[in-house]
Amino acid sequence: MNPSLFECAIVATAFKLLLLPAYKSTDFEVHRNWLAITHSLPVKEWYFEKTSEWTLDYPPFFAAFEWLLSQIAQFFDPEMLNVQNLGYSSIQTVYFQRLSVIATELLLVYALHRYIKTSPEGLKRPAQAAALSILFSPGLLIIDHIHFQYNGFLYGILLLSFVYAREDKLLLSGILFAILLCFKHIYLYLAPAYFVYLLSAYCLGETIFDIRFGNVLKLGSSIIAVFTVAFAPFVYWGQLPQLLERLFPFSRGLCHAYWAPNVWAMYSFTDRLLIFVAPKLGLPVDIAAVNSVTRGRVGDTSFAVLPEITPGTTFRLTLLFQVLCLFKLFRRPTFPIFLRALTLCGFSAFLFGWHVHEKAILLILLPFSLLALSDRRYLGAFRPLAVAGHVSLFPLIFTPAEFPLKTLYTITWLVVFLYVFDRLAPAASSRREWLMDRFAGAYVGVAIPLVVYTSVIHGVVWGDRWEFVPLMFMSSYCALGVVGSWVGFSYLYFST
Repeated sequence: MNPSLFECAIVATAFKLLLLPAYKSTDFEVHRNWLAITHSLPVKEWYFEKTSEWTLDYPPFFAAFEWLLSQIAQFFDPEMLNVQNLGYSSIQTVYFQRLSVIATELLLVYALHRYIKTSPEGLKRPAQAAALSILFSPGLLIIDHIHFQYNGFLYGILLLSFVYAREDKLLLSGILFAILLCFKHIYLYLAPAYFVYLLSAYCLGETIFDIRFGNVLKLGSSIIAVFTVAFAPFVYWGQLPQLLERLFPFSRGLCHAYWAPNVWAMYSFTDRLLIFVAPKLGLPVDIAAVNSVTRGRVGDTSFAVLPEITPGTTFRLTLLFQVLCLFKLFRRPTFPIFLRALTLCGFSAFLFGWHVHEKAILLILLPFSLLALSDRRYLGAFRPLAVAGHVSLFPLIFTPAEFPLKTLYTITWLVVFLYVFDRLAPAASSRREWLMDRFAGAYVGVAIPLVVYTSVIHGVVWGDRWEFVPLMFMSSYCALGVVGSWVGFSYLYFST
């Protein structure tokens, strides 16, 4: 007998309760500070307060969410709501913040329930397998329940939007996505797919000249209403430039502290290798960049040999690859093609975007999890992403106590769900791609030796020397998997 979603949710919740005293990152203090800001200060000052370096840099709906949490937090420990209490982490504070993540994640459980319930009868087993893979996701466990963030309930909103889109309730789907953008602007990565899908499927008829003005009015007024509620007060106070500066800090560098596994990680790795051969090739080397302590460790990345990359370059590349996949969606605005195009938009923004965080890989993993069981070709493209996406999050949790947990949990998830997916994925209607299968197999085989070397062997052999090398190897290896998955998925999207 297969366990139900809610039975699994109880098990997952019980396991997460055991992690209450686990390692927590600076993001824990970030959100505690936001609780304090929204509780202690008038709304006018939320986006100006800078007592802490962890200033409020999420959209207004998330700020309001923090305010709502703070109304409960005051009964646990009012001292956590003092803006001056930097780094405050009493046991009551820890328990409250951890429990708030678990409680709000119930929205994701509800969304997964709706996804299974609304799936066609013949697809309920694959739908349940995909839903359980998301419920037990190592990514959500590492990022939300150890490192500390609130991604679970946000992905619940996104998944509910998918459910409504599949049910052809496109207005509700669009409204939910607009609300999501006002919670966390990283979902702008997916916005082009939503725009084209709603335009073609909801606002236009058989041709581009057949405009459904009633639908345009309903959708447009609804989206405007959502953004008005979120941003109108700040526009009225003349604070919109300050708010946008917080949301889009382009003053930051191309790469995050730890290189997200994307094209720029591979670019950075290539630059690092060229340092050793550049003199023989007669190439100039920027000595300041060679000696920079930020190369792959902390802060921004600068390049010693290769040209610097500008925000404009990353924007143009992202837009190019997103537009390419949107032509097909515009011509054939069906839900399956929408979900595939949305996944490719996530891929493009993650691979080519500016200052991408490694945690953004969840924007690809979640929708791709729903597609992996389409047939065995899609599963072949999913395997390297499943490995790379989760392994790339390991450096977020670098404490020895959590090493066995993150490693064993992730390996168990990969073994169980890739096996289940392999049993459930139907045969492809056309021949499978030999090269993609071989790449996926070879790539997965390298994962465990690499994790052992970067996490254990390197430190034993080299001590504190070459401390950036494990992160560089990990990021570059994971980038290869994400790029390989993107290439395979793109081939399937455009060829079928």
